[in-house]
Order: sequence, then C-alpha cells, then structure tokens
Amino acid sequence: MASRALILVEGDTTGTGLLYVQAARRLGLHPITLSADPSQYDYEAICVDTANLDALIRECSHLGATYDIAGITSSLEDYYATVGKLCRHFDLPGPNPESIERCCDKPAQRQLLAEAGVPVPAFRVAANAAEVESAAAEIGLPVVLKPAVGAGSKGVRLCRNADEVAEHTTYLLGGKHKWRSSPRILVEEFAQGPQYSIETMGNEIIGIAAADFGPPPHFVLRQFTFPEAFTDEEHSRIAGIALGCMRALGVGWGPMNIEFRWTKRGLVVIEVNPRLGAVPTPQLVQLACGVDLVIEHIKLVIGDEWDLRTTHSQTAAARILVPDRDGILDWIDGERGAAAVPGIVEVKLNAKPNMPIVRNGDFRDWIGFVIAVSPGRAGTEAILQRAVDSIDWSISPFPDLANRKNWRPPAGGVP
Repeated sequence: MASRALILVEGDTTGTGLLYVQAARRLGLHPITLSADPSQYDYEAICVDTANLDALIRECSHLGATYDIAGITSSLEDYYATVGKLCRHFDLPGPNPESIERCCDKPAQRQLLAEAGVPVPAFRVAANAAEVESAAAEIGLPVVLKPAVGAGSKGVRLCRNADEVAEHTTYLLGGKHKWRSSPRILVEEFAQGPQYSIETMGNEIIGIAAADFGPPPHFVLRQFTFPEAFTDEEHSRIAGIALGCMRALGVGWGPMNIEFRWTKRGLVVIEVNPRLGAVPTPQLVQLACGVDLVIEHIKLVIGDEWDLRTTHSQTAAARILVPDRDGILDWIDGERGAAAVPGIVEVKLNAKPNMPIVRNGDFRDWIGFVIAVSPGRAGTEAILQRAVDSIDWSISPFPDLANRKNWRPPAGGVP
C-alpha cells in the first residue's frame, strides 16, 4: 500500500513550516516539501519552481505515482493561493484561490471590508511619490505606509510628518524594497490603540491574543499573550466583526488570523491573514487551551474530522528577543538558565556568535523568543520576565559602517 503523503509548498526550518512537518509525521503522514531551494531545509524537500503552477502540478502528478497524496497545503501566505489552485486541480480539500488572492491584496481587502460595513482605517492606494504625498494629506498625519502585498511587517512604517512620508516612499520605490507584485503603496490612517489578534478555524473563534509592539516608527512584535480577556459584550462584538470579515472576503475555510486595534472609536480591523498565525501563535494556543491548530488544519486538509474542543484554560505568552543596535554579535548566553525557570516551556535563540545584526524594522529582527505558561496572566508575565532577565548578549559595531550589509564573518565564524 502506498504511503499517504502531505505535500507542503515551501516552508522553513525553525517556524511554522517545521511544525507542519512534525505534525504530519505524528498523524502518520509522509511530509514532502516542494521548494525552489531545497538546500535550505534539513528535512525532505524536492526542487521545483514553486512560482510556476504548471511545474507544481507536474511534480504532484509525478509524486502521485508513488504516494497516495492525502492533501496539499503551505504554512506561508505567499503560496496559499497557489495551494488552493493545486487542491482544485487534484480535487482535494483546500481554500478558494480567488478569495485568497483578493485577501492578500491589501487594498482589495480593505475595499471589500469597507463595502461590507467592517470598520477599517481610512486608506488610499498610491503608485508614485506624488500620489503618496496627496493621499497622506487627504487622510491626515500620522499615516502608515505599507506595500500593497506583503507580510511580516516588511516595508511597513509609521510616518509622523511629511519628511518621514517622503523618506519611506523613497525607500519603498527606490529599489531597496523587494516587491512581490507591481509597486503599489497603501497609505492608511494610523489606528491608535492596543492591538489584538483573533485566531479562527473555519467559522469558529479559537481565541483572541494581545500583541505588544516595540517603539515606532516600525511594528516589530515584542510580546504575544493568549488568551486576552474580554467582557461578554466585547467578545460578542469581536465575534461579529470576525464573521463579517469572513463573509466579505469569502475566506471561511481553514485557519485565519485577524488583526485589529481597539481605538477611541471602537474596534478597527487592521489586517485579515488567510492562514495560520505564525510562530509562536500555534504553541501559545496549544499551551493555553489544548487545541493544536497545526494538527487540526492538516486534518481539514486531508479530509478528516477536526476537533477544536478546549481541554484546559491557562495563559501563555511569548517574549520576542530583539537587538537594540546593528553590528556583529559577539556572544549570546543564558538559554539554559532561562529554560530552567519553572513555567518556561520553550527558549529559542536564532542568533549565534559572529552573526551580523542588521535591523530591518520587521519580523526579521527577531533573534529568538521565550514562551511561558501559568494559570494566570500576572504569573505568566512574571515567569517570562525572570527568564528573559537571564538572557544577555553583546553586539560590537561593524568594522566598516559604510559596508555593514556586505560584512561577512571571519574564517571559522557562522556563515
């Protein structure tokens, strides 16, 4: 009998992609990753042009001669529409690709939400510097500038005055930002207030997390806490908005992550991500309520019945480790001491000595995270702080500041 395989389109070795590989194995599936660069993975991956749908169809057809393909998915938003098209071609459960494409286009998403009566920030779409300047003036400063298509806060910046608007526009359109689509800039009102994230699966709300960010002008996550407590009235309001987003965008299949801020005028939706929340979201949800979102998503992908019932109630939180300067990492220490703190369940350090540190103002700035869990929020916060206090590092200036992005470690260093 042929082995049942789960096909994954791209992934990663430290984040959600690795969680999918591990979860597939626990379900008795054989995970196979299709990638344009298989060398980046330390698990089975096959070389294929993942930007070419026909090439992916051919490879999946070839694999189908050896394996029973149980399902196809991806942990990355970039490939989720492609996954939908593959699932449609092979008659497998999957998301609606047209809905995913509309959702991943931020201006199209904002327009559909606004037309459906979902509260969103005021916004304009601009293709050049003059249009950006005009849009910012119409909306009123401060504004947030972001690429029309993208994830992980890449290229996103709060601009508090006209000079910052012009500076970031030059950065985005001047060749420094890598565009995933034709260059278009979303100029939107800065919705001020605490930010939260709704985690859903199908039409069910799993829970709501609180997200804390570092100082402006960038939006670099510093802490994620799950769940966040709301009154019954507030929770009902949030649930209604979440369902409204799903209806407006047609993305009620599988996992979804909805970011919103609670402003002076109420709840305002910032973004709808038609995928599972990135690491460390799945770990926090499982620790807090016992639901393994990755396992349950794979069950949906392969046509099995899922189970979203909670088994317990705790508070889990992740503190993100972010450097405060650019340079060369001399050393980083304290992982063992942090892991020994009661209540700490995971310590992940991604940085190693001799590694160049160049901050981008997005998720790429993370050099690690620490996850804690306890019965209550105050206890979890205290555990996190104790663990993080035991971690320290040293960063030295680049020898040549003008060429810091081209710096390479000395022989024997980390490549």
